[in-house]
Amino acid sequence: MFCTSCGKSLSEDAKFCPHCGAQISGGASSFSGVVQQPVAPTGTCVQDAPSTGFLVLSFFFPLVGLILYLVWRETLPLRAKSAGKGALIGVIVSAALTVILIIVYAFLIASLVSFPGHYI
Repeated sequence: MFCTSCGKSLSEDAKFCPHCGAQISGGASSFSGVVQQPVAPTGTCVQDAPSTGFLVLSFFFPLVGLILYLVWRETLPLRAKSAGKGALIGVIVSAALTVILIIVYAFLIASLVSFPGHYI
């Protein structure tokens, strides 16, 4: 038995696909023997897999990652998750670095004001 959404093989008593999460309608009793492979609009087979490259790209350019996530979330969910995860991590890291820099600059300014003749 194969998933009609992603085309991966399933166990005969599966209610949901363990690969894409699609609900299997009717289980083994409604299996017609016809397997539908996911096909891209151009006729080429689409391979969805997590992508480290898109994760890194999205980390450095979070806006690109957000756009890729929104575009791919329906058709390529695993690749979209990689792009979204990279974008989220990138935003969190940049926010944390901004807070750390603000704290460091605040201490530097406070030390310059406290000891005006002594420079670091």
